Amino acid sequence: MDEFGLIDHYFTRPSRRPEVVLGVGDDAALLALPGADRHLVVTTDTLIEGVHFALGAPGYDVGYKALAVNVSDLAAMGARPLAFLLNLSLPAIDRAWLAGFREGLFTLADAVALDLVGGDTVRGPLSVTITALGTVPPGGALRRSGARAGDRVYVSGFLGEAALGFFTRSGRLALPPELHAPVLARLDRPLPRIQEGQALAGIASAAIDISDGLVADLGHILKASGVGAEIDLRRLPLSSAYDAAFATVGYDPALVFGDDYELCFTVPPERVPALAGITPRFSCGFHYLGDIVAGHELVLRDGQDVYAPARSGYNHFDG
Repeated sequence: MDEFGLIDHYFTRPSRRPEVVLGVGDDAALLALPGADRHLVVTTDTLIEGVHFALGAPGYDVGYKALAVNVSDLAAMGARPLAFLLNLSLPAIDRAWLAGFREGLFTLADAVALDLVGGDTVRGPLSVTITALGTVPPGGALRRSGARAGDRVYVSGFLGEAALGFFTRSGRLALPPELHAPVLARLDRPLPRIQEGQALAGIASAAIDISDGLVADLGHILKASGVGAEIDLRRLPLSSAYDAAFATVGYDPALVFGDDYELCFTVPPERVPALAGITPRFSCGFHYLGDIVAGHELVLRDGQDVYAPARSGYNHFDG
């Protein structure tokens, strides 16, 4: 049983309250608060030392990334950031580490206008849990379930750079020295596409952030929407660093490693001109990969050949 099967089997059940517009199964929950003119968007993520970040990782990077992964979920819903709560488990008080953690956390919080409004601090193994809140107009949230056959599939930015950073740091990949900093930055300090997500509201039919890898996360859209997709791997947006490593690593890091925190989304044909209209506003770019089709399969093609990655994406309980 993987983590998604675990959630489906043990924790997914119908909502009892009418205020729960959207519950378990998307990037965030949607709550309709009585008298409010916007819906509340709620998401939470936990980062654990030795699992989500390396032992001894700098406090700045841990604080920044812990918030970034939650902001990325808000982006996938098209939400406007509002506030967040911080739950921090620490083995001991390390003042220098905590100063860096605070700086990284608030650097991103200030950049996206999120206020820290509470949380909890306990003694224990190092882990960080953040719950982030945002808002959307009623009916304005991006969801995973809106894709239809004929829609086009897009991603923002480059894919696979975080994987290259991980492989470089672990000694599994030898990149030219001048390429180390950019790929490590993508691993440690991802750029959540919060403005892009808001701009895609009303244009995208479905969206998700790429945390577990393109194959796995696009697969969530396909499952929620009851459709399939055909992707042309020659259209994958790969950076110059990835081009330099491609002969060694191939397609898989861009498909299944995860930690990209880019947006994967679908657009109906009639809204493609609207997408083109907003694209110049964003330096990351929006890249067309393929199409939503009838059925339930995700087919990856390298030219005429069907491509099968070694695995489908990151899972905490693989198998």
